[in-house]
Amino acid sequence: MTTHSLPERTSASAHRPEPPRLATPFGAGTRALDVVDGLDLSGRRAVVTGGASGLGAETVRALSAAGAEVTIATRRPQSAQALLRELSAVAGAGPVRAAALDLADPASVAAFVRSWSGPLDVLVANAGIMALPERTLGPAGWEMQLATNHLGHFALATGLHPALRASGAARVVIVSSGAHRGAPFDFEDPHFAHRPYDPWTAYGRSKTAGVLFAVGARRWAADGITANALNPGFVLTRLQRHLDDATMRAFGVMDEAGNLTPPSFYKTPEQGAATSVLLAASPLLDGVTGRYFEDGREAPVVRGDEDRPGGVAAHALDHGAADRLWEDAGAALRSV
Repeated sequence: MTTHSLPERTSASAHRPEPPRLATPFGAGTRALDVVDGLDLSGRRAVVTGGASGLGAETVRALSAAGAEVTIATRRPQSAQALLRELSAVAGAGPVRAAALDLADPASVAAFVRSWSGPLDVLVANAGIMALPERTLGPAGWEMQLATNHLGHFALATGLHPALRASGAARVVIVSSGAHRGAPFDFEDPHFAHRPYDPWTAYGRSKTAGVLFAVGARRWAADGITANALNPGFVLTRLQRHLDDATMRAFGVMDEAGNLTPPSFYKTPEQGAATSVLLAASPLLDGVTGRYFEDGREAPVVRGDEDRPGGVAAHALDHGAADRLWEDAGAALRSV
């Protein structure tokens, strides 16, 4: 796994001027295909984890529609067959294929990395799991949400670092969540070995880790690699598959008869994928790294416990925490 040396750590308390937040013409109602309208991604190569359904599938559709060559990295490649058939019939679409990848299993990640050949222009870390009801450990002994949502993607990105560097202008896109705001990363007990497991805390920490990954990736800037994280917003996908009906009703997205009833502020998958595609493909993001976006624009920094929608918690942008997480994740990978 490739890492680069960094300057001495700084803490969140250090007084660094906040750069101007980046705005774009896109917003909450933008669809993924709207972002690539007029773009030509021919010759660009992308990997989208979890690209067979939900937000990942819409990301694949948009990148392919603009001419990119896309690899869907998924635990069950057969689940992508319908999408492959669909896109093979789209005039002008770039080629799409599916490859096996289990992010919770370091051996599977290593096999995917070994199988990759040539430059890689875009890596979209989209796959994820949410709110597993019980503490579950993956093949490496890691808590499953952290393993899938962060450590597997960290292993994938660092393993593919030579391919990303060969691009000369590669982008890493990390799909995070607003759930990160209430859950700073716990370096002392990341796998809940000593403290009671909580499904939502575990999910939030794994999503904080994703933002910290983007911040720590500043070490790759000299290689022409940028990394940014995003919150797709509220979207109904297979991500909610581990939630019981009572929880879905408490969230206001299911009626008593079991019918899904998303509120008006929920996005469609096409809208939810728009910010992923923005970070992956838009020239508006050239050279931008280590930031967090939502609704097509960079999010303001907020307190984790602040009672307001949106925003990125300061604990997820802390350079010292980001550097420590890179070191700890690298150590975890070397230990398996």
